[in-house]
Amino acid sequence: MKKNANTSHSIRMKLATNLVLGVLVFSLGALCLSPLEESVTAETEGTEIYRFAEENAVGVSLMFNVYWGTEEVYRILDTLSAYNATATFFIGGCWADDNVDCLKAIDGAGHEIGNHGYFHKDQDKLDLIANQKEISDCNRFIQLAIGKTPTLFAPPSGAYNEHTLNAATALNMTTILWSKDTIDWRDKNAAVIYSRATKNIKKGDFVLMHPMKETADALGDILKYYETNGLKAVTVSANLQKEG
Repeated sequence: MKKNANTSHSIRMKLATNLVLGVLVFSLGALCLSPLEESVTAETEGTEIYRFAEENAVGVSLMFNVYWGTEEVYRILDTLSAYNATATFFIGGCWADDNVDCLKAIDGAGHEIGNHGYFHKDQDKLDLIANQKEISDCNRFIQLAIGKTPTLFAPPSGAYNEHTLNAATALNMTTILWSKDTIDWRDKNAAVIYSRATKNIKKGDFVLMHPMKETADALGDILKYYETNGLKAVTVSANLQKEG
């Protein structure tokens, strides 16, 4: 009987110890997770999202979303330099990871570096934490590579939800879409790209492009059209009168 009593007491002690440990682990887990959740909390109403620059626009903003086309990026840089034009390059983190020299060349040429997520996910399908990870991981890599943290975010495919906007706002970033889409990734035709980038163009327009061969082919004529019509190609931040 004494042995049974001791065994029963031992079992109760182990159960109590396990219960205490369980509560401690749960508490530590909650403590670790809660700061991350709080760091991305923001009101959707307070977000900044722009499809074009309205007031005091100084020119047209060419926006290149970059997840491929490294060779074409270099061609685009040469053409922009020839026309004394600047642009905003929204960079995919996983592309930048493999193309640090090209990323540095974009920055070194005086162009603006924006954030296009790390893995080109459909961010409208992600929750708050996943949205923040896509944006902050890309920011972190770009900062390590060029010493600058982007202030503009362009959601891949233009797909976003309230969590996307809240995550960007919590990271002090402005969300950017576009007013003119060349759809160059689909319609690989330099003449069509030229038409879409110039038809009814006006100050404040944000023109979406990608580093496609046909886009690089058309870019000189596009910039010549802007120049002839008194339009300057400037970064998105310059058009929005923001630091960038």
